[in-house]
Amino acid sequence: MANLKEVRNRIASVTSTQQITKAMKMVSAAKLKRATSAIVQLRPYANKMRDILSNLSATMDGSNSPFTQEREPNKVLIIAISSNRGLAGAFNMNVIKTTNNLINDKYSEQFRQGNVHIVAIGKKVQDFYEKRKYNVIGNNNELFSDLTFENTSKITESVMAGFQKGEYDRVELVYNQFKNAAVQVLTTEQLLPVPKSDMTNLTSSQTDYVLEPSQEEIVEQLIPKSVKTQVFKAVLDSHASEHGARMTAMDKATENAGDLLKSLKLSYNQARQAAITTELTEIVSGAAALSNG
Repeated sequence: MANLKEVRNRIASVTSTQQITKAMKMVSAAKLKRATSAIVQLRPYANKMRDILSNLSATMDGSNSPFTQEREPNKVLIIAISSNRGLAGAFNMNVIKTTNNLINDKYSEQFRQGNVHIVAIGKKVQDFYEKRKYNVIGNNNELFSDLTFENTSKITESVMAGFQKGEYDRVELVYNQFKNAAVQVLTTEQLLPVPKSDMTNLTSSQTDYVLEPSQEEIVEQLIPKSVKTQVFKAVLDSHASEHGARMTAMDKATENAGDLLKSLKLSYNQARQAAITTELTEIVSGAAALSNG
């Protein structure tokens, strides 16, 4: 059985760790509230814009926008969104696993040819792929320190320009979609070319719009805005998911520290009781020896 000093040191260490995890849980809870408010406000706007664009595109014979042109996906760009910090459970590793699965299952041939590029948003995914010598483009780790639509749009505009120039034939998004503090859904979406809507799923009420100046002009203007909005929504989803995952992880760590403290205190009391018993036995034995002497 461990001696009393060792157990006391471990109790002090676990208590200190528990205080840290409690503080981190409270900080994440406060940040989660702000992040949740941001994504809840944006999501209806982003979804409605995507629905309108899909409805308009589906009723057109075709679009001249370069962002809707289907090409053979010889060159692929994957935008993978993680966080800059850890201690969020499997949050970051799940993004990396999903990205790896996407590459291995869908773009393995392009990867063997060196035609898979990655735009990392978040230090964790950036470091992972840079260390493994993937084709990582740029560094966007500072985005989360000033998370705005304008700053996110700069990344999106660079991606859109590359797609227009033919540097990429397909652009995919990988991120955690926020459901609640305990649930984050790994999501993979095709960003470019903009997926076409299925005419069979549309009703007359869905396509009944009065259009000015013309349907074609509206679609051409909506597409870049929609693409930028979808990326911004993905970043906000991931940002809220990060704080939810960290809050949940720290809550579990705090509970585990509490369970460990109970076990250590029990061990401490047992060791202390054994030491007292040993001392009493020695005293009694000494007193008996003196009386016999």
